[in-house]
Amino acid sequence: MEKQQLITKLREKGFKVTPQRIDICRFILSSKEHPTADRVYQEMLRKHPTISIATVYQTLHLLNKIGLIEEMGSSVGISRYDPNTSPHINIICKNCGKIRDYEEESVRELWSQIITKLKVTPVGQHLEVYIYCDKCKELGT
Repeated sequence: MEKQQLITKLREKGFKVTPQRIDICRFILSSKEHPTADRVYQEMLRKHPTISIATVYQTLHLLNKIGLIEEMGSSVGISRYDPNTSPHINIICKNCGKIRDYEEESVRELWSQIITKLKVTPVGQHLEVYIYCDKCKELGT
């Protein structure tokens, strides 16, 4: 999403637009790693040394609220954030926690069939498959 589109979207939803908020948004929306709030915070400290972790959490919360990211819970209580809100499967290594997206037309078709059959309008989705990645398998996990 381009910077101006982001600014417009935030203003349309009634949110203040600050340089810190824009940088958080741009980082998370371009991320492929499904970062934690702490990872976003550490990245933002490079450009905004006085930024607070609260600003990061507030921005992530509002992005989730307006549907630009999905919050992914975890069994260890640390949320990660997924900027890909289209139907896909998150492939998650149970050992190292690395997440990658699996996107195929068949996933979108299945998702469409499910919501049609349930007669619902979803406000989010999480489809997850847990594995041991190749690297962790090599280490004997």
